Amino acid sequence: MTTLRIVTSGGASTIQDLGRPGYGRYGVPEAGAMDGLALRLANRLVGNADVEACVEFALIGGSYEATDGSCRVAVTGGDFAVTVQGRSLGAYRAIDLAPGDRLVVGQARSGVYGYLAVAGGFDVEPVLGSRSVHLRSGIGGAALTSPVSLALRQTSLPAGTPLALHRQFWPASDGPVRVVWGPQDDLFTERGKADFLRGPYRTTLQSDRMGYRLEGPPIEHAGDFNIVSDGIVLGSIQVPGNQQPLVLLADRQSTGGYPKIATVIASDIRHLVQRGLQVPFRFETVSLDEADSILRVAKSAFNDLFSRIGPISASDLFVSERLLGLNLIDGFVRG
Repeated sequence: MTTLRIVTSGGASTIQDLGRPGYGRYGVPEAGAMDGLALRLANRLVGNADVEACVEFALIGGSYEATDGSCRVAVTGGDFAVTVQGRSLGAYRAIDLAPGDRLVVGQARSGVYGYLAVAGGFDVEPVLGSRSVHLRSGIGGAALTSPVSLALRQTSLPAGTPLALHRQFWPASDGPVRVVWGPQDDLFTERGKADFLRGPYRTTLQSDRMGYRLEGPPIEHAGDFNIVSDGIVLGSIQVPGNQQPLVLLADRQSTGGYPKIATVIASDIRHLVQRGLQVPFRFETVSLDEADSILRVAKSAFNDLFSRIGPISASDLFVSERLLGLNLIDGFVRG
């Protein structure tokens, strides 16, 4: 059986797919990729369905070795340094590993979360319809620690030329993070809501897959900061007694008892989670109708982005890692 051996694990490495929705009423967290678009792109690059599970990691990717066979992999998400046997290749491209080849995914130059997909997927048993790991409950398994070998469902290289996404099309994570008010925005003063929009806020080190703790202008409550616990959705922004916002994310609990001033719209979740630590940003409000329109436009943009994936021979010519490895003398190119 072909396996991918994790020689050194990356930051907070887990197996994730698109999550297990529909069980929140039973108290089961959804989990799933922090950046669903990046996970989909990784799968598309190796010929998988969008829902296939990948290795998710944060800030640094770790090192991997193909054993007992060849496999095709791809790394997406942040701008991660990627090498095979010491040769720089870069992210957002499919890479064929022969038995014994060592893939190293270094530190992110930008972004936070990365995804490693393998053609055919990992041979991991689903739990409640998903292979995603929820660390706090242990549903789906545990964190990936090295050394460990992951069995692959495909035992040979897939047919066809490896694919890539040209750097100019890599998804960006900038601009304001858009939100809709509520559901408890009436529990904050007008000054508190104005300060929330004024910002800026930064992600603190006390952040993880459950939620991002932010620091910035304090948000004033209109009264008590405790409420009767109610449902938490992806992107809910709670404001506890310290008046600093907490954005609930993939591993969030199903209910909570702090008032929620606003909710990050679906298409901007990745913009938040891929922003580096201490990188300032601001919130911007939109209406529910505007949020629906933005989501429709984003889905169309995603489909256009997927159409940009093409054979590596056509899209890999001007990848920066390759250009930096060339010897440029008086307008001539060698190597």
